[in-house]
Amino acid sequence: MTHNNAMEPTARPTVSPSPQAIAPHLLAGVRMAFVGGGNMASALLEALLTAGGRAADVCVLDPQPAVRERLQQQWGVRTLAAPDPTLAEAALVVWAVKPQTFREAALAAAPFVGGALQLSVAAGIRCAAMRAWLGTERIVRTMPNTPALVGRGMTALYALPSVSADDRARAQALIAGTGRWVWVDDEAALDAVTAVSGSGPAYVFYVLEAMRDAGAALGLPPAVALQLAIATFDGAAHLAERSAEPPEVLRERVTSKGGTTAAALAVLHERGVREAFIAALQAAHQRARELGEAFGAEAGSSA
Repeated sequence: MTHNNAMEPTARPTVSPSPQAIAPHLLAGVRMAFVGGGNMASALLEALLTAGGRAADVCVLDPQPAVRERLQQQWGVRTLAAPDPTLAEAALVVWAVKPQTFREAALAAAPFVGGALQLSVAAGIRCAAMRAWLGTERIVRTMPNTPALVGRGMTALYALPSVSADDRARAQALIAGTGRWVWVDDEAALDAVTAVSGSGPAYVFYVLEAMRDAGAALGLPPAVALQLAIATFDGAAHLAERSAEPPEVLRERVTSKGGTTAAALAVLHERGVREAFIAALQAAHQRARELGEAFGAEAGSSA
């Protein structure tokens, strides 16, 4: 399936309908440098190399010897402990460092990578900060989530206006190996994405915990209750995805008047669970904005 409309800078955002495989021809022969070798970098590397990418085209910069050794043994990629001129060979640089260390890493690597396409998976670091630290406009910022580690992620991407259609296509091709994607036209939307899907897996795990504990209190073995809860989430999500009906209609269809589901939903309504959930996402959104503003202030002071 093609998604050319999602690759044009002026296009309306389009969500990929299902997890996509990397398009090897878009990344064939593209030299890449990963700054940071943690979980998200490992997920991207696995997707890239299992899709036919060459380890010889990849370099990973990470100060931790254990991380470098693991990546060398697992994937055969070249690793660096500190920036050096060989980074200038990279046409695409993936920033997968913790937000707190991004500025230091960017300033150290900037002399070697400024001519490359920059793709960030670091939370909270805005394009203005990256532009100040790296001295380039070729920046794509993303907001992935942890299911990317198992190829079922959801990632939003935003590109600065000067990023070409070819660069957008390459960024999308790499991200597609970890699951689904959507382009957004406004960088500020990434704060809302953070609240909904970036932090979203934690909300799901929170409900799974509650369903497991409730099932155990009702006499089920905890492991069985958890298995039931996970399968129910998975099935309901697939049903919602495949249905043309909105979630409220699907909910109504499984809620018989006077039945067990109605009794459960009545308690949730009485306890204000919906309102609390909305307030929780609003709090996550506000915190994402605060973190972005804090990192932006650092960029302004260093410019």
